[in-house]
Amino acid sequence: MDMRRGDNVERALDIATSRRSALRSIAAGSLGAVAALRDLSHGTSSPPRARAMPARLQPDAQPNIILILLDDMRADDLQNLPAVQELLVAQGTSFANFLATSPACAPARASILRGQYPHNHGVLRGKGSLGGFARFHTLGHEQSTVGTWLQEAGYRTALIGKYLNHYPYDQRAPDSVMATYFPPGWDEWAGVTKEPYLDLEINENGHLIQYEKEYATDVIAAKAVDFVMQTAPPYFLYLAPRAPHWPPVPAARHATAFADISAPRPPSFNEADVSDKPAWVKAIPALSDEQIAELDAYHVARLRTLLAVDELVGALVEALRTTGTLDTTYILLTSDNGYHLGEHRAAREKGSPYEEAIRVPLVVRGPAVPPGQTIQALASQADLAPTFATWADATIPNFVDGRSLVPLLDGGTIPSWRQTALVEHYTDRGEGSTKNPGFNAMRGEEFSYIEYSTGERELYDLEQDPFQLDNLAATGNPDLVDDLSKRLAAMTTCAGGQCQAVEDAALPRGMSLPLPGVATVTSPL
Repeated sequence: MDMRRGDNVERALDIATSRRSALRSIAAGSLGAVAALRDLSHGTSSPPRARAMPARLQPDAQPNIILILLDDMRADDLQNLPAVQELLVAQGTSFANFLATSPACAPARASILRGQYPHNHGVLRGKGSLGGFARFHTLGHEQSTVGTWLQEAGYRTALIGKYLNHYPYDQRAPDSVMATYFPPGWDEWAGVTKEPYLDLEINENGHLIQYEKEYATDVIAAKAVDFVMQTAPPYFLYLAPRAPHWPPVPAARHATAFADISAPRPPSFNEADVSDKPAWVKAIPALSDEQIAELDAYHVARLRTLLAVDELVGALVEALRTTGTLDTTYILLTSDNGYHLGEHRAAREKGSPYEEAIRVPLVVRGPAVPPGQTIQALASQADLAPTFATWADATIPNFVDGRSLVPLLDGGTIPSWRQTALVEHYTDRGEGSTKNPGFNAMRGEEFSYIEYSTGERELYDLEQDPFQLDNLAATGNPDLVDDLSKRLAAMTTCAGGQCQAVEDAALPRGMSLPLPGVATVTSPL
């Protein structure tokens, strides 16, 4: 096993400075950090890559595509990242209703790679026989992913960071592969095989490399910038840092940031009245003062890990600017799922059908993408792969459930769009368990309908009740609830183009909002 070490990054981000001053520090310091870590990104078995030309691509050429996929990042975490705000949000378009296909890492990441809902790609859990890398690999899905599609379309492809949970081996799955295995579709492979924030191990094109005492996000940032600086267009970079996943360990230079910040306190925080909620929520005791204080500290630690990601974004944009390819590159930042920080009493949790867990950030910057705009239309993780394929002029397989987001991003007229999107979560809880059960959920722009494996239901008017305090499933029009249930059943069995037909169908009569029986609560978002 090869052993490599790089110089430690010794930079501080002064959060007391103005945003622009911070951005100047990030942009200048990131490339310095990359130079200090440059030795970390070399030494793989791949042949030398062609160096990118410093001129812009021709207008009719295929664009570069960079996906930055974070781990358990909430939608509202985005506001705390100055470089992301200045370089992506202000210069691109944000999606207000971008939904995880499942509020769990592996099922969501499988959807991103394949453009399918979990009931079709079959990766239902994070590990074991029904989930994680082993399930994805055993089903043969690696033979057709967004990586293979774009590679076949002439792209140089790279994956740097987290691939799928328990890659490359899972003790619960008998068909594990060798630690040096990497899947087809990727010209450059730097898949993390052991993913702590420090002392990580990476499979670099079939060679296991250890990084002792180096901060994981910095190593990944160095490799990403090196790839951008040395690769000729067109390329696709799938970049997946660990942040802000549990347990959050920030870089030393960020150890004192956000000292005065508390976890968000929406009306659903430590919800007082859960009498209309399902049994799993009722079983959660109200948070104590001590637990709330611990939650605040945990939130701060999560945000601190994201500051290294913020620097990564600054370094990438600067590298693109240096190579003359910034204006011909799409950059997307998103997360696999959201996270609970005390909403509905759930703390340090995902796997729920509530907004905190299923609604994730998505920001897109790139050619012809309107700057500073927000799109309200429903979008899903299943849409990312077909979007990339559309930009790359690659063939989209018939099995894809999602749709290209290009019609939303090019500013043109949209003839029709989905009215609902599907969120699925599978669990195998034993009888009598008080933990969150499996569910299927159907999300509209202004409502959320949920059916649990226990038979319990929830219905929320998100226009009037954005914090999901008043469950209308038992008090609403029973015919309406029945119509929603039938539509949800159709969505959970759809495949390919059939999914789009179900999603685009008109909503049931009586679905006009506000729904009866709920008082208006104004959202601060």
